[in-house]
Amino acid sequence: MNPASNLVLVGPMGAGKTCVGRRLAERFGLRLVDADHEIERLAGASISTIFEIEGEAAFRARESAVLAGLLAHDGIVLSTGGGAVLDPDNRRRMRERGFVVHLMVSVEQQLARLVRDRSRPLLARGDREQVLRDLSAKRAPLYAEVADFAFDTDAYDSAAGADVLARELDARWQRAADTPASSASAGQCAHTPHDDGMPPGASSDTLEFP
Repeated sequence: MNPASNLVLVGPMGAGKTCVGRRLAERFGLRLVDADHEIERLAGASISTIFEIEGEAAFRARESAVLAGLLAHDGIVLSTGGGAVLDPDNRRRMRERGFVVHLMVSVEQQLARLVRDRSRPLLARGDREQVLRDLSAKRAPLYAEVADFAFDTDAYDSAAGADVLARELDARWQRAADTPASSASAGQCAHTPHDDGMPPGASSDTLEFP
């Protein structure tokens, strides 16, 4: 959607949605919201635990409810989970309530960025490379369908990528006139289970794309 008051980041795991989103939020004076973190906060459990106990279908239902609530707000940068685009209603809400950016990443870069990440349920299933290729085949067309703009992250670290993307957004994204300025989380990308692959204790300034 353009103009839009919200910026929505979609893409596969390892694309850098949370770290790039944090930098974009600071750049544009918006509030960063990570959908997976919000799911965990409301459930009182990790994504892995939800998958293990309730299954993927129940997790997707939680995800849709959280996205609907978050997208009712204005002035946010929303970092979504890699599978958020699977639900048609999620895609519709994203298009209606935000300018959607698809952060692209190759499978080779995903493998490098996620090499030490053991928190993602879908990567616990056998051959990581094949899992990522299968996910890409299924989800890439949906990312393309929902996106207003696509940005390839392969060649950048998180700081440089966010910088280049911000300049692209200055030219392409029409901010809604009533978008409120919000204080955003600043600083480096500390590790969390959903920070798109940054190893514990590492800084986004010292690694190739979190």
